[in-house]
Amino acid sequence: MPPFVIRSLRFTGRLLAAVAAAVALIALFLALIAATDGAGSGLVAWFAAVGVAVAGVAVATALRRGRRRSWRGRLVPFLPVLFAGALTLSVCIPTVPTTRHYPSALGFVKTEHWRLSTGSRVAVYHYPPTGSSPRQPVPLVYLNGGPVRGISVLDHHFLQLLAGQGYDVYTYEQAGGGRSDLLPMDQYSITRSVNDLGAFVDKLGKGRPDVLGFSSGAVVLTRALADPATAARLHRAVIAEPGPMDGPTARITGQKGRPSARGLAPAVSGPRSTHVPRYAVGFGLMRLGLLSPENGLIGQAEGDNAFTAADLGSDTASAYCARDAHRIPVEDTAENFSFSAAASLRIQQTIKDSPSLAPQLSRSRTPAMLMIAECSSQVRQWETTILADNPAIQRTQYMPGVGHHMWNGLDDNDQRAAAVITAFLQDKPAPLPDYPTRADIPAFLRDHK
Repeated sequence: MPPFVIRSLRFTGRLLAAVAAAVALIALFLALIAATDGAGSGLVAWFAAVGVAVAGVAVATALRRGRRRSWRGRLVPFLPVLFAGALTLSVCIPTVPTTRHYPSALGFVKTEHWRLSTGSRVAVYHYPPTGSSPRQPVPLVYLNGGPVRGISVLDHHFLQLLAGQGYDVYTYEQAGGGRSDLLPMDQYSITRSVNDLGAFVDKLGKGRPDVLGFSSGAVVLTRALADPATAARLHRAVIAEPGPMDGPTARITGQKGRPSARGLAPAVSGPRSTHVPRYAVGFGLMRLGLLSPENGLIGQAEGDNAFTAADLGSDTASAYCARDAHRIPVEDTAENFSFSAAASLRIQQTIKDSPSLAPQLSRSRTPAMLMIAECSSQVRQWETTILADNPAIQRTQYMPGVGHHMWNGLDDNDQRAAAVITAFLQDKPAPLPDYPTRADIPAFLRDHK
């Protein structure tokens, strides 16, 4: 065999060995991160992984009679360890502040902070009635989605629209979201969210308000309707595009609505925390369930500071119909955006761990309406289960031409959503057919509506 071929084969073999060594060290590091739950910002796993790798290379070098080589030759096997060590070390180093940096104030609405009887300190926004419409006697409280996410500018604009129709609108960012104070990680739960709603209504002191809950906010509202003490504080409820309400519902893997823009819309522009090794590893392992929300790798405040709107990527696209894939509006500003991945996962886990809510919900008496989007990215059974279990749902409004985020500033979507909501709250005829009814559920699911 020609000498240059032999040299090429030797070089290729050494290169493959170096790559394999680096990959093995990275894999060991990730396994140790999961095993130690990110203790010490990941440094415990890093020192252990690098120590094992260095010892392994030293033994391998000795077995290959490394003493006959020059000192440079003896160092060559350590190069992949040095490379992988540097790469994994970057996972242990924060690149954003580790104390919470809250979003700056909005220019169009004042932010107040209320201390609730539960101990939560939440950011509150108030839109008094405006315009020429008659003032409505019952205040309206809005619960945004998330679960632990700031209220988007797009949502604020929709609340302004409702205020322009005579509603006295109040909303608050749930504990840990937006400008609200963080909680200790072990205090986040769906029960705490429901209790905070009751405490907010008490603090508001304006009698029994109407409540509009969207997405995970609709889950909080649904569970509030199943809790007699909280339900007694509410006048009417609008459940818009709810997620799973309990453990049995969360385990349903059924069909969704008409095609959404997921996979069709252009990539969201802007910086991504997941392009940084530390946050790509941390958020990725949390999403896979290999790191707990209260892990030692990334603290809650740091994670909140790091997460960006672009990180939501296809999740944002999934909230719009496929036909709108190339005109998805910017939902929020970089200055206002806030999302706590860890706290959200924690609350979602408490929902998954909860028993069936059906027995309690079947006793609900608070008048309610369910809103379902045509291109919903939610599992249909999450929505139809609430319809089937809650006898107090008086009407269902199937919203054509919109995705999960039904009020989105496109065309007349905001006005159509507002018309449906206000008609129910004022006990007026519905703008759309009452569909699906409980009797329609089997056909609704069979026809993949």
